[in-house]
Amino acid sequence: MNMLTSAASMAALAIHAANPPRSIAAQPRADITGDTKSMLDQIKAAVEEMRKLNDTRLDKIEAKIDPLDVDQFGKISDAISAMEKTMDEHAKIIAAGKLNGNGAVIGDLEPTDPEYVSAFKLHMRRGTEISASLNKATDSEGGYLAPIEWDRTISGKLKRVSAVRQNSRVISISTAGFKKLFTDRAVGSGWVGETAARPQTSTPAFASLDFIPGELYANPAATQQMLDDAALDLEQWLADEINTEFARQEGIAFLSGDGTNKPYGILTYVTGAANAARHPWGAISVVNSGAAAALTADGIINLMYDLPSEFAGNAKLYLNRLSLREIRKLKDGQGNFLWQPSFVAGEPATINAAPVVELPDMPTIAAGNIAALYGDMEATYLIIDRVGTRVLRDPFTNKPFVHFYTTKRVGGGVVNPESMRALKVSA
Repeated sequence: MNMLTSAASMAALAIHAANPPRSIAAQPRADITGDTKSMLDQIKAAVEEMRKLNDTRLDKIEAKIDPLDVDQFGKISDAISAMEKTMDEHAKIIAAGKLNGNGAVIGDLEPTDPEYVSAFKLHMRRGTEISASLNKATDSEGGYLAPIEWDRTISGKLKRVSAVRQNSRVISISTAGFKKLFTDRAVGSGWVGETAARPQTSTPAFASLDFIPGELYANPAATQQMLDDAALDLEQWLADEINTEFARQEGIAFLSGDGTNKPYGILTYVTGAANAARHPWGAISVVNSGAAAALTADGIINLMYDLPSEFAGNAKLYLNRLSLREIRKLKDGQGNFLWQPSFVAGEPATINAAPVVELPDMPTIAAGNIAALYGDMEATYLIIDRVGTRVLRDPFTNKPFVHFYTTKRVGGGVVNPESMRALKVSA
């Protein structure tokens, strides 16, 4: 049977070579380029016709009739192959449509990544940037490869530190406190004749003032691991921050401290203030500004000339920046500004020839306020330092934190009220 079939197959190659059916094999190429559903229908019909023709061909081969149907069978097979190729092309177009972002072109297919498709289309039209698979916006997609540089220093918020310490007398002590003696120099005297009696005269009296240091403290903490792993020297940074804070607190106390666990402030010794009677020699004298709520040129001149000339050589004007702004507008009777800029590097500007020192904690210009001080601060105010700043590094009390218990004992007070004058905003 196999030999018969093989012989019949060879004979079939010569049957009907010139007369193929006009069903599928003869269809124009354009008929198989329609939409997907039409293409599937064509392939289904071609396969069905091929099967029927194959059955007929086998019947004819067995009957040794019309062997050329073999050629027609091959043509139909080629046509099916062509349609399958076209189907593959359609599949590629469909896949591309999934990236298009415009479902109107191919049925209702939706883009799988609309944002990327939109960016790609914009890039094709305008040349704008599109997101790549690797990008620095996401660490896991490449951000780790594009690290940023960071500043290994720390900028701190402004803390205004008073210049009282720099202009005062400062001493260090080794005991719990400091006592200062004063005399009123009230020794009596008189003129007498050759044989006149010499009665007893008055004898100077003595008084003392105690300068007891108050205590400043800070107790910041950090974990041991933070101290070990930080890229900065946190211990030194904390020490610097504490020193700045202590200086700020001191500056406030040196001007307005009430003496309770802190220094006595110089403003508290002014006539009418809380400690006006504390010093044996009396209070710091007040000069009025000459206006109920402002400073005047006459008031500034009166202030300066009220100070004894013995202290004028080292005298400076102490006030805050806002008060300085107002004084810079003042003129004398000839129209000359009281304020003069410095023409020498390192030298302060002057007001009526007196150097100016800004103290941020001085009161502002308002009725009844002491807006400025004028005098020799070194002769007026004494600052007492006990030991200095101490730091106790404590890693035991509150594990795993390391505490930096920092203390400073400092006191202060007026030693000579005569070498200073206060300008009060008052008519």
